[in-house]
Amino acid sequence: MNEVILNIYLIINDGLVVEFKAFSYEIEGGDDYKIDFLKRNAESDFTRAYHFDAPTDKNGNFMPYNRFAKLEKRGRQFELFEEIFSSFNIPEKPLICVTPVVDGKIISASS
Repeated sequence: MNEVILNIYLIINDGLVVEFKAFSYEIEGGDDYKIDFLKRNAESDFTRAYHFDAPTDKNGNFMPYNRFAKLEKRGRQFELFEEIFSSFNIPEKPLICVTPVVDGKIISASS
C-alpha cells in the first residue's frame, strides 16, 4: 500500500529557524525501507523542495534552534509542521525525515 512520506528541511541561520522546506513521495514498502529512501534522497530533494514559512513570535522574530530542540525532545515539533502536512494532504502520524540545514550546509538526515 502506498504512503505519502516527506523529507522536511529545517533551515537554520545564525542559530535561528528561518525556513522550512519539504518534498514528498508516494511509495510502498516497510518503514525501514521508506526511512532509508528518504535519507538517501535528502541531499537531492533539498534543491527541489517547496518553501514554507518558519514560525515567528508576535514581534516577527524567528524561533531559536534550541527552542525547537526542546519541542523535539517532547515530541511536539510536529505541531510546527501542520502547514506542510496539510499542503501534502498527509494523514496523522506521518513518516518523515527531518534534515537540518545549518548556515547553508546540509547536516544529516534523521527520522
